[in-house]
Amino acid sequence: MNLNSLQNKIKEFVDERDWDQFHSLKNLSMALSVESSELLEIFQWAKEDEALDSKKKESLQDELADVFYYLLRIADKSGINLEQALLEKLQKNAAKYPVDKARGNSRKYTEF
Repeated sequence: MNLNSLQNKIKEFVDERDWDQFHSLKNLSMALSVESSELLEIFQWAKEDEALDSKKKESLQDELADVFYYLLRIADKSGINLEQALLEKLQKNAAKYPVDKARGNSRKYTEF
C-alpha cells in the first residue's frame, strides 16, 4: 500500500470538486468521528458471535473506506506521515505494554 499515492488520489478527487475550502482540520476530524460512528452502527445490537452477512460486509467495507479516507486527508492536511507516526506509536506502546506484563490481558498500562 502506498499512502502517498492514495493521498494524491484523494487530493485530485477533492481538487476536482473544489472541496478543499471545506476541509479544515476541524471539519475533517468531525467527519472522521461521524464515519467512525457509522462503523459502530453496523455492529450495534449484533450478537458477538454473529457472522457478517454480505450486506453487512459491504457496509463494513464502505465505512472502513470512509474512515480511512478522512484519516488520510487529516494526515495530509496536517503534514503528518502516517506510516512514521504508526511506527513511532508502536514503539511507545511496546514500552508501555511489555510482553511479560501485557500478554493475554486487557489491563491498561497504568494497572501493571
